[in-house]
Amino acid sequence: MDLRLAEKRALVTGASGGLGAEIAAVLAGEGVAVLVHGRDEERTARTAAKVGGVAVIGDLTTDAGAAAVADQAGEVDILVNNAGAYEPAARWADTGAGAWADMYNLNVLGSVRLIRHLVPAMRANGWGRVIQISSVTGEMPSAMQPHYAASNAARLSLTRSLARELKHTGVTSNAIAAGGILVPATRDYLMELARTNGWGETWEEVEPNLPHRAGTDAGRIGYPRDYADLVAYLASPIADYITGATIRMDGGYYDK
Repeated sequence: MDLRLAEKRALVTGASGGLGAEIAAVLAGEGVAVLVHGRDEERTARTAAKVGGVAVIGDLTTDAGAAAVADQAGEVDILVNNAGAYEPAARWADTGAGAWADMYNLNVLGSVRLIRHLVPAMRANGWGRVIQISSVTGEMPSAMQPHYAASNAARLSLTRSLARELKHTGVTSNAIAAGGILVPATRDYLMELARTNGWGETWEEVEPNLPHRAGTDAGRIGYPRDYADLVAYLASPIADYITGATIRMDGGYYDK
């Protein structure tokens, strides 16, 4: 399918590795001029070179840092707010008010800062896409990492509110509520769990025993390409009729 994305320009945040890098690669493959954002200059430049994009460096947790990122990016047609933090082992007892504030500052306010800088030009041009990478924890929180779940609930809420703000402008606002994603940090965490629970010593042994297999209808954890392809679709002109939506992509995750 031709997604009609050639000559569009996109900023993907948190794209020096993991899911963001995969999103950048898929968009670049569709002919998009991709701006690869990260905080580490070397990693970000390496990823940008790999996908044929341009590196954009900056810290989204401050107003000045986000403004610098927006200045480097210039006008964009597509904003993918992927940058974020999570702490899978964090419990209520571990997360004081400071931890909540730090999580919210990056996961929510980092997106808000860029929306405020970059969306006005999309509105003026009569076309644009804003895509939030969120999590199913925003709708189905557990006792673990409560600050992360709350930040994702806020991401979903701002997505809907922004869609209302942008009605009839040609700019859409959507979110992906992601389930498990097999990025390097997640794999390391799962291998640590595997050693503790006796699930195996190699990834090939461990993967069939993961909780994601028992807790999803698909029977596996999600791969970055699964999500990147959905981002590319939502970013395309073909998805004009989707806005204000939260699309759950979680392999059919369910509370056991």
